[in-house]
Amino acid sequence: MSRDTLNDALSTIKNYEVLGKEGCAIRPSSKLLIEVLKIFQKNNFIGDFEVVETVPGGEIKINLAHKINNCGVVKPRFYAKNNDIMRWEMRYLPAMNFGLLIISTSKGIMTHKEAKDNNLGGSLLAYIY
Repeated sequence: MSRDTLNDALSTIKNYEVLGKEGCAIRPSSKLLIEVLKIFQKNNFIGDFEVVETVPGGEIKINLAHKINNCGVVKPRFYAKNNDIMRWEMRYLPAMNFGLLIISTSKGIMTHKEAKDNNLGGSLLAYIY
């Protein structure tokens, strides 16, 4: 049993995308994972998802959109200042304006583009492209 539910979830999503499956189920669920999935859904990387609370620990069922090339978590969770976000973008994303970095800021979890617009920094959580 792993201690990082976000890492397990993103690994499961990536593996099911590679296999060409239509959907996957992730256990256990967490508030952080749900917020990250909302960002993925808003940017059309995944389809709809639903949280099932009847299972102990909760379960999330995700419909995949087959638009993910790679995704993963950033370990350790580096702190990125607003003016350093471009450096982290070049490190984790293959090209400028291609993919997203997910950042935990004082205003909530958001993409690196939203953090730049709001002049915020925060801890890097994940990347997707």
